[in-house]
Amino acid sequence: MGFRLSRYLPILQWGRSYNGSAFANDGIAAIIVTIMLIPQSMAYALLAGLPPIIGLYASILPLAAYAFFGTSRALAVGPVAVISLMTAAAAGNIAAQGSDAYIMAALLLALISGGMLLIMGLFRLGFIANFLSHPVISGFITASGILIAVSQLKHILGIKASGQNLIEMGESLWSGLSGFNQPTVIIGLIATIFLFWVRGGLKPLLMRLGLKERIATIGARVGPVLAVIAGIVIVAMLGLADKGVKIVGDIPQGLPSLEVPEFDWPLWRSLLASSLIIAIIGFVESISVAQTLAAKKRERIDPDQELIGLGMANIAAGFSGGYPVTGGFARSAVNFDAGAETPAAGGFTAIGIALATLFLTPALYYLPIAVLAATIIVAVLSLVDIKSIRHAWQYSKSDFAAMAATILVTLIYGVELGVMAGVALSILLYLLRSSRPHYAVIGQVRDTEHFRNVDRHDVITLPRILSLRVDESLYFANARFLEDVIYEKALGSDKIEHVILMCSAVNDIDLSALESLEAINARLKSAKISFHLSEVKGPVLDKLKRVHFLEDLTGKVYLSHHEAIEALCENPFDVEMEFHL
Repeated sequence: MGFRLSRYLPILQWGRSYNGSAFANDGIAAIIVTIMLIPQSMAYALLAGLPPIIGLYASILPLAAYAFFGTSRALAVGPVAVISLMTAAAAGNIAAQGSDAYIMAALLLALISGGMLLIMGLFRLGFIANFLSHPVISGFITASGILIAVSQLKHILGIKASGQNLIEMGESLWSGLSGFNQPTVIIGLIATIFLFWVRGGLKPLLMRLGLKERIATIGARVGPVLAVIAGIVIVAMLGLADKGVKIVGDIPQGLPSLEVPEFDWPLWRSLLASSLIIAIIGFVESISVAQTLAAKKRERIDPDQELIGLGMANIAAGFSGGYPVTGGFARSAVNFDAGAETPAAGGFTAIGIALATLFLTPALYYLPIAVLAATIIVAVLSLVDIKSIRHAWQYSKSDFAAMAATILVTLIYGVELGVMAGVALSILLYLLRSSRPHYAVIGQVRDTEHFRNVDRHDVITLPRILSLRVDESLYFANARFLEDVIYEKALGSDKIEHVILMCSAVNDIDLSALESLEAINARLKSAKISFHLSEVKGPVLDKLKRVHFLEDLTGKVYLSHHEAIEALCENPFDVEMEFHL
């Protein structure tokens, strides 16, 4: 029982060896991440269309929950840009931004997606995330980065604008452009330029000043805090709030209250699809970050337990006034670089954020919204991956099509339809590719027992024997294609007496494919041609033995293709041969 409990509570494993050194390292990392997370959480809450305090709430109990249930020693969960955008899109379908119903919808998205992740983890269903291919994820994140950046321009310009897609946002920004606020524009542009410089210029500057590379790296990543402090001071000293510069204003002090949301089935039902997409996207992003950081220390991440950890973090967010969270790369990288040794660093960060909500929120009163918007813009533009788009075009046109479709649909119709379009097109393209698998007529490489494609290699074939290799598992979508290929190749010559199907790449044969093999066997039999199989894998052969196919087979099943050729022609070099160069 103790072993099973520690399986679901990793803290019972690493907690046994926790010591003072780990405590000190985790504590230092927590301080640094807390400083970074305060403005970042508020900025992402703003992106989600929520009050800034909710971003802080989403960074307290979720962090603590993950510390108990997560397996990554460096992952820092909390609000992230893409999930915040998805939250805004989903909650916006329920109610207007700023309303109580909108906030409730965001809270329920965390609770429902957390429950889904928890169930997936308990039933080991992490493979569901595999339906999101890399091109789809890359395309979705690229499009989301563009949407997020454009959505924040209204705060940089100090105007009112809205929209759920690029077209709506563009039209809204254009119509309100004439009403821009000059002080806001100046603050926003300076903050944006400074933050871009921080990403590439602050670290070299700190190193020239004598700081070690690790400390300089951390300093550069918490650089946005300097922009926040400068923005607060400038607005307060110059009285810019009275000149139209929008500020955060009053932020409630105190810890979030724990509440059980009211069960409203029509509302919950309307959020199920969005919650599932948020859950899967969040898990894919989180597990990729966790595995990347774990690999640097040769540590192991348990994907199924990560589902549970992330699920519990989101459930905690739902019960404490937050919204959906996941593991973020920037804060996790800072946590890693700062020396975090265990998930306890996340728990200490939660304490730091809790203290900030108790004592520091009054100091954020004059924080300009434009600075938070600049923080978001600089962060998300790094998500726009033009290199991956170019790489996909060069390597695989079908993957490029899935990526391009995801980008275009996301930009034009919104994030949810973008993901669904990308997944649907990826599955469709896979079915199309696998329905016409690669096959080859093969011959024997001189002086070897190897058989290769006659169109690619210098090989020998025998006119009486047709050797075919199919490079795909056989199933309903490609079974008829295999029939057509064999009939075309085998029945087109009067010399052929044997057909050997090399199955080295066949990992499975479904019932439809079995029926096609039976039809091939019968058709070839009527033409007085024997049908043989070679190099059939054990699990596939086991399935074939359960039915009468092997008993009805006109030929035999051979362990190797060379063995089949030797058996069908005792001395193949004493008979007529064809040479392929």
